[in-house]
Amino acid sequence: MSAVEQAEGASRSLGQLFASATAEMSALVHDEIALAKAELREDVKRVGLGSGAIVGAVTLAFFALPMFSMAAAYGIHALGLGLAWSFLIVGGAYVLIALVLGVFARAKFKKVKKPERSIASAKQTAAVLQSVKPHPRPLESSTTDDLKV
Repeated sequence: MSAVEQAEGASRSLGQLFASATAEMSALVHDEIALAKAELREDVKRVGLGSGAIVGAVTLAFFALPMFSMAAAYGIHALGLGLAWSFLIVGGAYVLIALVLGVFARAKFKKVKKPERSIASAKQTAAVLQSVKPHPRPLESSTTDDLKV
């Protein structure tokens, strides 16, 4: 720090110092909120992918299963297998597809976690603020007379 910067710092009034501290605390709080939002956005993306996989599995099972099951079963039956075995093979294939999509969704949901960086930053800020103690100021006689109304 140069001598000019020291002189400027020493000549700042209490109001200027308080305003500066308030601005810095406000910036710190805004930065912590921005960090929390960024971490939550990542988790929302993961939840979205997992939910999309679940919706895909349910949609496949609900709409496509009856149509393709009949077509596939009768196609296998046309190859010479019994009708019951044909339907069993088709049903088993759809169950395997649904299981694969379920495992994918579960893997995406497991990656969702707490916003650890935001929590650590907030705890650090709280620890710093707890150690700060106000300095008592003596009351002036004019303010004491005003308070005795």
